[in-house]
Amino acid sequence: QVQLRESGGGLVQAGGSLRLSCAFSGRSFSSYAMGWFRRAPGKEREFVASINWSGDTSYYTDSVKGRFTISRDNAENTVYLQMNGLKPEDTAVYYCAARAQGTAVVDPPDYWGQGTQVTVSS
Repeated sequence: QVQLRESGGGLVQAGGSLRLSCAFSGRSFSSYAMGWFRRAPGKEREFVASINWSGDTSYYTDSVKGRFTISRDNAENTVYLQMNGLKPEDTAVYYCAARAQGTAVVDPPDYWGQGTQVTVSS
């Protein structure tokens, strides 16, 4: 059974940066596409970013392009989301996700993390 554990959330001022981490365990990490989703207050969960097994292909939702970067370390079984230029509208619970395939398509995921809160103050 795959387990995903996020860390790195917190409170930051607008314009600031955070790096989220997601530790993967239970299966072969390099067999999984990985991604991040988020759910803002009163909204549905939305896709943020995803990355393929080797880390050379990634996708982003338009609202974070140029500000967020997804990466992975297959030796450490960890995926990251570097978030720069944060805006109040980025406030949400961020969820790590995994899908058992090699491409960067992670939706719909097979596994979810428990989520980590990111709050951006104006």
